[in-house]
Amino acid sequence: MTSELPRPNDVDVVAAASRAETVLATLVAALGEGAHQLSLALDRIDGVFLTADVSLKLTPDALYLPEEGGEDEFVKLRMLLVYALEGSTARSAVLIATTLSDLVPRVRGWSARDGWLHPMDPAELERSQAPCADGPAPLRQFVPAPVLDRYAALLEDNPHG
Repeated sequence: MTSELPRPNDVDVVAAASRAETVLATLVAALGEGAHQLSLALDRIDGVFLTADVSLKLTPDALYLPEEGGEDEFVKLRMLLVYALEGSTARSAVLIATTLSDLVPRVRGWSARDGWLHPMDPAELERSQAPCADGPAPLRQFVPAPVLDRYAALLEDNPHG
């Protein structure tokens, strides 16, 4: 017997979609130039675990996605982010950004709470990313994630308030 998920309110989903666009724009600005891997994991209230991973390259002029499946995976990541920010069907959600263009990849993470993404503690993130096997972990640097200021992003879009 499977339980059906509650249907989110359409107004709440539209508002979360708008916030997701702001999050993504703010995140891209915070990450800066280089090659990045974005991974989003969402744990639904029915116990289903959903993930999306997208590689992107940021230059001063553009954002590039891999030609093979990159756009589809970006759409999936955006959709999961909308449901994470809306919150009625998500138990928890985490977005991890790994900057691959550095000599030692930098890893930052945010958790979804109260309709927005909030920085994770680097030590907590590192513990959550520890390999389950006894093998060596890949060399990575866990760094503080920047605060994604939704109000600053909104003011950039509308400088007159």
